[in-house]
Amino acid sequence: MLKGACLCGEVEWTFDADPGSATACNCTACRRYGVLWIYGHEGEDVALRGPVRGFARGDKKLEFLFCPTCGNLAAWRGLSTDKDGRVRMAVNIRLADPDSVAALPVDHFDGFAAFEDLGRDGRCVKDMWF
Repeated sequence: MLKGACLCGEVEWTFDADPGSATACNCTACRRYGVLWIYGHEGEDVALRGPVRGFARGDKKLEFLFCPTCGNLAAWRGLSTDKDGRVRMAVNIRLADPDSVAALPVDHFDGFAAFEDLGRDGRCVKDMWF
């Protein structure tokens, strides 16, 4: 199980599955936030605890969830359910202990222009810390 917490410790997440990889996205939100995501479903393999404040931008398809005290971005949550009634969720692994996620390969996603998977370039999370 992977765990993450915001800077002040009020918001925590757990991820109880094999994430397989982390995603680095270049969309207007993700590049500003500087996040690396792993994906799951709320209440299944992803749990978020503590007070959060949400921000949903223009298309209102998902909301970004922040700690209201320290401002760390902890996760995003889909604002609708999938065909199986589940809510998609991603957590920001930059809030995890670096050693617990260091070896995850990084998938790149062009969310800015083409909205397509760009695949891997051989880097892993430990290569993206700086």
